[in-house]
Amino acid sequence: MRQLVLSLWFWLGLAAIGYAQPTKEAAGSPARLTRKEERALEKEQRELDKKLAEARIRRAAAPPLSEREREHTEALFVDGVKYVLLEDYTKALEQLLRAYALSPDNAAINYKIAEANLLSGNLRDASNYANAAVRLDAQNAYYYLLLADIQMRQKQYDGATKTYATLIKQVPNSGSYLFNLADLYLAQNKLPEALNTLDLAEKEFGQVDEISFKKQQIYLKQNKLELALAEGEKLIRANPNETRYVLAQAEMYSSNNRLPDAVRVAEQALRADPENPQAHMILAEVYRQKGQPEQAAEQLKLAFASPALDIDERIRILVGYSKQLPSPKESVNQLGRDLAAATIKNYPKEAKAYAMAGDIHIHTDRKKEARDLYLKALRYDNSKFQIWQQVVFIDSELNQTDSLLAHTDRALELFPNQSSLWFYNGVANLLKKRPQRGIKALEYGRKLVMSNPELLGQFDAQLGDAYHETKDYAKSDAAYEAALQSDPNNIQVLNNYSYFLSLRGEKLEKAKQMSGKVVRQFPDNDTYLDTYAWVLYKLKDYAGAKTALERALKTTKDASVIEHYGDVLYQLGQPEEAVAQWQRARKAGLASSLLERKLKDRKLYE
Repeated sequence: MRQLVLSLWFWLGLAAIGYAQPTKEAAGSPARLTRKEERALEKEQRELDKKLAEARIRRAAAPPLSEREREHTEALFVDGVKYVLLEDYTKALEQLLRAYALSPDNAAINYKIAEANLLSGNLRDASNYANAAVRLDAQNAYYYLLLADIQMRQKQYDGATKTYATLIKQVPNSGSYLFNLADLYLAQNKLPEALNTLDLAEKEFGQVDEISFKKQQIYLKQNKLELALAEGEKLIRANPNETRYVLAQAEMYSSNNRLPDAVRVAEQALRADPENPQAHMILAEVYRQKGQPEQAAEQLKLAFASPALDIDERIRILVGYSKQLPSPKESVNQLGRDLAAATIKNYPKEAKAYAMAGDIHIHTDRKKEARDLYLKALRYDNSKFQIWQQVVFIDSELNQTDSLLAHTDRALELFPNQSSLWFYNGVANLLKKRPQRGIKALEYGRKLVMSNPELLGQFDAQLGDAYHETKDYAKSDAAYEAALQSDPNNIQVLNNYSYFLSLRGEKLEKAKQMSGKVVRQFPDNDTYLDTYAWVLYKLKDYAGAKTALERALKTTKDASVIEHYGDVLYQLGQPEEAVAQWQRARKAGLASSLLERKLKDRKLYE
């Protein structure tokens, strides 16, 4: 059967390439099998060993395979390998098991059956046949690698560790698998065993970067800082021009408050690569820890000036930095803006560069500049609703109605199911004196609100104003009532609702109650005092109205308030004083359409 093994070596090599490294499953902290599961697997293995032994006895008692039988076995094997490559594992196993029936003690056949079972998801049978392959040929590295892979997939990490150890011991020139064994120990957090394995690898292969790097990570996990730093220095000496090792060492010094060493090593990196952004970032952090903000800022600027600094790294830094803004020190705010500008300069076609710069300007109270940056971000990527939302919020805060209307119209083409966009679109239309369009937008947006009583209240408040504008008073009152149900203390609704009721002369006691509630909370607000005074006026409580208006006039020169004061004085039998106030109102600016008539006839018109 030796001839079969030799002729099939190509197939084994081709199929075994994937077993040279541990699987990803072993990379995390592994979970172990329960004792019950281990006993079940041990029982299965014993049964397979028994069957194999019986098969060998039968094979030994049977006459040797004829030439024709050997050729048939090889043909079955080749067919099985072919179907494995074609990923038809059912047919592959059918052919391979027929070959196995003729030659059960052939390691290559057991190996291939194990692989086919592994690829088809039958891990238990895969494990049994892989174990058999290893026992039948203890010199083949591929057999061990397949077995270890199967064991790791079954969470048999101790078994996989033993398999690698046996491989290294039994198979000549297999020292390279010490790295796999070390990784497996690391995955199980067996740090001393991993270190011992890496020491063996170092004895065999000499100074290897991977060994030093892994040992360094182990020492850090063991809180053995000096040993970790020594490995780092060893890496640097062996690779003086390898910047990543130098920077990793500088970072380690910085993280452990070894600031002079961190500066020394970071500057070493800069001598090799003067524009290295990571070195500047490390120095910036060191100077920050030392309480030297000017030097830290300079290093940050140098880092951000480098095209080599990745944009995602820039965004990460700026996000963290923005949390410190706004700062009472303008130099800190300016630094944020400078770093954002440097990001745009290096990435002029990246939407997130402009968006991040917009955030920085928002935090430093530069709303107009922020909006312009957000709009530039939308030129390169208009798919981010959050950016549209920021633009709309700023339009609203700046009271730029035309921009608010234009931007909500554009955003709604992309995000027609966002209720907040409909809300601001409705508000913009109301401000543009297009109440019907405003009502349409608000009614549609309100239907999109899900489980948000506060937002519903905002829609209802605006609808109350909009319906009043169109003189649909029943709907206006209903909308205000709904808004107050969501928030009984909504100041805007309480004030507007009571004022509009007073203008109509309806539900005046209710209007007095609502307006009084507002004035109690804001006793010096001239707008709210004027509303309250007008409700009292409509109730013919002229003395109360006079008191409220006199409080309002302490802080306002609004023509309407002055005119109302004149009306109250007239009702109190003081016509001369009333005319004097009406004249003041004319000088103050826009008042009611009746003002000129009042002045001409020197009498009250309502």
